[in-house]
Amino acid sequence: MPFTFSFNLSEHVFASLPQMERGVAKVIGGDPKGNNFLYTNGKCVIIRNIENPAIADIYTEHAHTVNVAKYSPSGFYIASGDVTGKLRIWDTTQKEHILKNEFTPFSGPIKDIAWTGDSQRIALVGEGREKFGAAILWDSGNTVGDISGHSKIINSVDIKQNRPYRLATASDDTSGSFYEGPPFKFKNTKHDHNQFVNCVRFSPNGEHFVTAGADGKIFLYDGKSSDLISQLGGEKAHNGGIYAVSWSPDSSQLISASGDKTVKLWDVGAGTAVTTFSMGTDVSDQQLGCLWQKDYLLGISLSGYINYLDKNNPDRPIRVIKGHSKSIQCLTVHKSEGRSYIYSGSSDGHINILFIIEIVMNDCFSGKGHSNQLVTCSMDDTLRYTDINKKEYSDVVKMDFQPKSVSVASGGLSLAVCIGQVVLLKDKKKVFTMDNLSYEPEVGVMHPGGTTAAVGGADGHVYLYSVQGNTLKDEGKTLNVKGTITDMAYSEDGAYLAVIDEKKVAIVFTVADGYSVKNQFYGHHAKPVCLAWSPDNEHFATGGMDMMVFVWTVSDSDKRVKLQDCHRLHHVSGLAWVDEHTLVTTSHDATVKQWTISF
Repeated sequence: MPFTFSFNLSEHVFASLPQMERGVAKVIGGDPKGNNFLYTNGKCVIIRNIENPAIADIYTEHAHTVNVAKYSPSGFYIASGDVTGKLRIWDTTQKEHILKNEFTPFSGPIKDIAWTGDSQRIALVGEGREKFGAAILWDSGNTVGDISGHSKIINSVDIKQNRPYRLATASDDTSGSFYEGPPFKFKNTKHDHNQFVNCVRFSPNGEHFVTAGADGKIFLYDGKSSDLISQLGGEKAHNGGIYAVSWSPDSSQLISASGDKTVKLWDVGAGTAVTTFSMGTDVSDQQLGCLWQKDYLLGISLSGYINYLDKNNPDRPIRVIKGHSKSIQCLTVHKSEGRSYIYSGSSDGHINILFIIEIVMNDCFSGKGHSNQLVTCSMDDTLRYTDINKKEYSDVVKMDFQPKSVSVASGGLSLAVCIGQVVLLKDKKKVFTMDNLSYEPEVGVMHPGGTTAAVGGADGHVYLYSVQGNTLKDEGKTLNVKGTITDMAYSEDGAYLAVIDEKKVAIVFTVADGYSVKNQFYGHHAKPVCLAWSPDNEHFATGGMDMMVFVWTVSDSDKRVKLQDCHRLHHVSGLAWVDEHTLVTTSHDATVKQWTISF
């Protein structure tokens, strides 16, 4: 029986940002105690501590993209809805997040969810085929009303939190609707907007509710009778469409988020904006979501950045939470001045930096990045050399074909493997190119000493080239593996070369012994796609399409650490070691996880 090392589960979860779409509101929820906020990205629901957002939890049980998640007023449950119309209600008190119920009240994307104040009923709205909304009991799924009266998608729903309960909706048909109940029954329609109505929210005390729309207008209504009271800000509240509003806990103020790249703080009684938070000038600075939680005011940018707004300094947020919102393709670790920096690259062309101190801090590169995937090579047919100290993209080297991988070694050498081509670079310039190869190159690595370049092919062979000055010389040396090579790496001391292939095999070769086979490793249930050596040169990690990570011992193939479901429902896309006992993983869930492993 294989011996398994002891290990700790995830020590840190560096959560993804909200997944944003231009012109589409992002619903951000908060827990009733005011400690956490939550949002969605892909198939995940992310829960973050509002005081220290580095503390995060991720719910990963949805099989399809999740649009919205909301806490129950009791705080014991979260209801989350996906693009197929599936509503999942799950526990918040235990780490396992046990599923309490699952319903599909209508087929189609769920866009918003609201609970009654007693946590017994749920209203959900969206883009159903046969209807645009439903009201149900949380424990049985039985209907408790009829959400009718709209002719197009319902974007938003909210329920008055004290009795008598009232329900309001906002729709693409340019109207809002008002319902009494339960069971909820249609009462009237509000035709005050002239464009899409994006958001409706009741005040916490239930005295008022507001609607906000693409016409830049906010209307204030009586929470019990639905009578129109006033229009905030006169003719227009914002110069662009309004996507979200959120009330202050005392119901006297609210904030609104707009495509005009501002968040405004409103005195509801006076109907005027007290403060305007200017979030930038770029398209990515459009504000698509907001949340008022305790004393915290959050604005969500199109970029996915989470901005903590400062009432005393409206032009500069207190903090900005950065990270990835799209699938992470690769990562590496760099150490400088006693700190470890994790660099990750995502499919939208962003490099993110995590540096590990007492509180995990996030930042990202500035300047124009790759137009697609990157760390240092990208689908835009370029290599980019980045200045780590300045955190800016700098030198660009244009390739003849799309690069698949890049490796660096001492002496300013780099090796780029492109489609049908292998390129040697020195000091950021191409110095040697190999074309018309007899095989399709998939991945290349340089020996740490810069003496050898190893290129893995789709034909199941590793081709070894000696580096002689500014050229690569074919010495006629090849290594055989089981199938198409997916990744490979030299150990940090250059003693070993590890190779993984699509046949689910890892092989380690001993360099000093003419690349003889040291050991073979089996365990993955699906194709492994990434590999990284531990700094101790005695262990290496592999991650695969099976969502598993193995940490292997070079000298004994039966000794292993198995991390299962590292990124549930998403395969592992990148691996890197911070130190001998700390492994970092990334995935297409846009999340970075750090694991502590004890040998």
